Amino acid sequence: MPLRQTDETLIVMDPTFVGIAGLSLILILMIQRVPVAIAMMVAGFGGLILLNSWQSALATLVTETWSTAIFYELMVIPFFVLMGNVASMCGMSRDLYSAANAWVGQMRGGLAHGTVLGCTGFAALSGSSVASALTIGRVALPEMKRYGYDGKFAAGAVAAGGTLGILIPPSTGFVIYAILTEESIGRLFLAGVIPGILLASMFMLTIFIQTAFKPEIGPSARRYNWSEKRAALGRAMSILFIIFVSIGGIYGGVFTPVEASAVGAVLAIFFAILRRKFSPLILRTALLNTVNTTVMIYFIIIGAAIFSPFLALTQIPDNLAAGLTGFNLGPVMLLFIVLFTFIALGTFLDGFAMMVLVLPIVLPIIEASQVPAFLELRPESSDFKVWFGVIMVIILEMALISPPVGMNVFVVKGVASDLPMRDIYIGIIPFWIAMMVCLVILVAFPQISLILPNTMMS
Repeated sequence: MPLRQTDETLIVMDPTFVGIAGLSLILILMIQRVPVAIAMMVAGFGGLILLNSWQSALATLVTETWSTAIFYELMVIPFFVLMGNVASMCGMSRDLYSAANAWVGQMRGGLAHGTVLGCTGFAALSGSSVASALTIGRVALPEMKRYGYDGKFAAGAVAAGGTLGILIPPSTGFVIYAILTEESIGRLFLAGVIPGILLASMFMLTIFIQTAFKPEIGPSARRYNWSEKRAALGRAMSILFIIFVSIGGIYGGVFTPVEASAVGAVLAIFFAILRRKFSPLILRTALLNTVNTTVMIYFIIIGAAIFSPFLALTQIPDNLAAGLTGFNLGPVMLLFIVLFTFIALGTFLDGFAMMVLVLPIVLPIIEASQVPAFLELRPESSDFKVWFGVIMVIILEMALISPPVGMNVFVVKGVASDLPMRDIYIGIIPFWIAMMVCLVILVAFPQISLILPNTMMS
């Protein structure tokens, strides 16, 4: 005799109820310090069993893991990470900061300006905000302390400058966004260039304004003569050449992003050997660090690929879209709510976790609304997804310096152990405001993000 379904059973197996339970499980596991990738795999796999079948869940696990592992475009991650690791361990990043310091250090707040410029250049190698903040911070913070810079001001410049690592290509944030939205990695890389330069300029403007009102927080460093400036720039030419060939090759259509990443990694190793700063120990350490970073990113992508079909079965995105449509929100209000929600989530969620968890829910809602038409971006083209990708990455940058889980804050704390966390967060506030202003500019003028991808990949 078949078992009679009770009302309780029907409630438990309701797709929306199971979806809410799955999202709650992810948050609980993350609070228990379970990596977000594992949390998404557990919730997605269990949810697929409940809403579909054991066989379907197992098939999804196997196929998504295999398809991610053999996905050709993802090869940009290990190559660019290896390039950044080799450049950092062989002293190229120090040369880059020294060159920036030689040219702008004599200005009021010049070492902070040099930090932002150094982070901007190193971002074009590493693709990682944490790596940029750690590498440049180790050089810049002791130097700024030696010249009597205010600790809060110095820490804020390093933490904020490091965030440029996931906006200026190559960017791991853009790679993950491209996989989640099936968008072109090359177009996203191009879209991040002008906003990255704009944000770096906003940081430097923030430094200028702060030192104009309080000159004592950023005194001038020593002045270099022209021969010293040329010598410093010459020592940085190797890293500038790598950036020009690899990243410039993408913009010029010479390389695909994968080919450019391989060329950049080979060039980094070549210059390290040429400078006689390469050894088996450095190679081993760089390879191990590259494997660790790559595996982490691959796991996040696999977890998102398993969680996404489960989320689709729960009908939560469809229900949310229908609910928001019922409120008859205008495009401005809807966009404001979405962006505010992302910024608020960034204060307690890791940036990548926020992207892979919330983006599959929010993006379909935004695409189906009047927001693309309001911004004069056709939803059927890739322009809207590319623009929204830039917006997402800037919000991820804001999450990296937002309390209480801002990763770059902990990186700076690790370098400047004598500086209280409270002072670091105080120093970050002006740069966080600069990020908000940059975000408003890109929302008001979306074509800023689309000039390069639409002209160079047309």
